[in-house]
Amino acid sequence: MLKKILVSQLRLGMHIDALEGPWLDHPFWRTQFVISDVADLKRLNDSPVSECWINPELGLDVPATAPAQPKGPTQPPSTEAIAEVTASPPELRNASKSLQEELQQAALICNLGRAAVVSMFNEARMGKTVDSDGCMPLVSAITESVERNPGALVSLARLKTRHDYSYMHSVAVCALMVSLARQLGMNEEQRRQAGLAGLMHDIGKAVMPVAVLDKPGSLSDAEFDIMRSHPQRGHDLLVEGRGATAEMLDVVLHHHERVDGTGYPEKLSGGGFSQIARMGAICDVYDAITSNRPYKRGWDPADSIARMASWKGHLDPLLFASFVRSLGIYPTGSLVRMDSSRLAVVVEQNPSALVSPIVKVFFSTKSDMPITPVLLDLSRSDCNDKIVGREPGADERFPRLAEMWADAAALRRSQG
Repeated sequence: MLKKILVSQLRLGMHIDALEGPWLDHPFWRTQFVISDVADLKRLNDSPVSECWINPELGLDVPATAPAQPKGPTQPPSTEAIAEVTASPPELRNASKSLQEELQQAALICNLGRAAVVSMFNEARMGKTVDSDGCMPLVSAITESVERNPGALVSLARLKTRHDYSYMHSVAVCALMVSLARQLGMNEEQRRQAGLAGLMHDIGKAVMPVAVLDKPGSLSDAEFDIMRSHPQRGHDLLVEGRGATAEMLDVVLHHHERVDGTGYPEKLSGGGFSQIARMGAICDVYDAITSNRPYKRGWDPADSIARMASWKGHLDPLLFASFVRSLGIYPTGSLVRMDSSRLAVVVEQNPSALVSPIVKVFFSTKSDMPITPVLLDLSRSDCNDKIVGREPGADERFPRLAEMWADAAALRRSQG
């Protein structure tokens, strides 16, 4: 029988079943494990969490002389209840926030998300079963962030380093899937399921040889054949594990299929693979080409959208159109040239005016010099400037461009 105790009563050998309070206050990305490390005890006692549930049948019980148990519910929170308190208090959960406000929360989610995926990959490498059910609190936190401001987490998760690409790619695809599902009008449960499928889509890479996965150059044909096995390996891992949904299995197995039948592993075409798998294909490709990877620098977000639009036969055109609407023709973080001969970075989207986002101008091409940054809402009738095109070479010319649209503190926090 589960028992509710104070965190201060925890001892080595006890099996934690659940922690009380908001998930973002938890020092671990998931619960249900035996406390076997003094450092874990310290992290719990240093956290805002004051109460937890233990399972005496799977670990030690509290001593008979222990203080009285804390007052409160006599049953631990269900998975659904945990999902309801993951990211913020109820009154704030779905309240819209500006990009800068939401970036602070998104940065914390990115950091916790990285830890969650690292843990999952490590467990899969050690032959342990994958517990996809335990990922739902993280997916709920991502979903709620996207609800409050669709661009914050999606844009921040793109700024991963080469070294953590394999892990943060899963977090980014989760956020992109939620954003696309939202654009398509899916209900809350469908959005969460799409996000969970996105988070797990590359779990098969956990059992790929590290030398191949992190190779800093192009793969040989033999190495590419190995990598092409990751959808099937991921599917097998989830079938053997706990909590896999039909949507998750579908996306894991089919996110590299293409509508013209040139994808893998089954060379499905057209309507031969499901809508959610076609969504996964779009989100996976976008994050892959916009991210810095071991063997190449990422492309500018707006350039990536333009290139994807030119790939005939690869992506579902109707879903891709919705994907563009969810991100913007010039996604947040894009470097653009203005009609005034100034350069600007896109700061935030105007959903009703995709070609007129909010931008920050900061460089004059006439003088070839930086200028005092100015924020412009291009959708306003009194704004006399406009975007005339994408500007190449963002990373080479302006290596700290991200700090123009996201404050430095949020960037540091998102990268641990």
